[in-house]
Amino acid sequence: MNMQTNSQNTVRPKIFDMSFASVYKLYIQKAERKGRTKEEVDEIILWLTGYSPEDFENQIKNMVNFEEFFTQASLNPLRTLVTGVICGVRIEEIQEPLMKEIRYLDKLIDELAKGKPMEKILRKG
Repeated sequence: MNMQTNSQNTVRPKIFDMSFASVYKLYIQKAERKGRTKEEVDEIILWLTGYSPEDFENQIKNMVNFEEFFTQASLNPLRTLVTGVICGVRIEEIQEPLMKEIRYLDKLIDELAKGKPMEKILRKG
């Protein structure tokens, strides 16, 4: 009998396999609807991931999925200062490492769209 009750055997979220580029467009649209810019979205993503602008552009061009995008990143240690609720879930309580990284980004884009100043979004000072 092969019972899989271990939490490691849960269904893989679809977003892990989605291309980052497809969702990136949505991040930009969300920001622009609220009077923010693509450049601000890019600044947040580069801050979070440690990608150079060229490496980031290559990730977009190569249509990497979310898993590859975050696995290849040099994640900013200050990202753990990003707390709160996004999509009804408290970030601090997320156990799955990749999902936590995705939610950090979602929360940062949400803060941008809500008008928070960039220095606060990027956890400066």
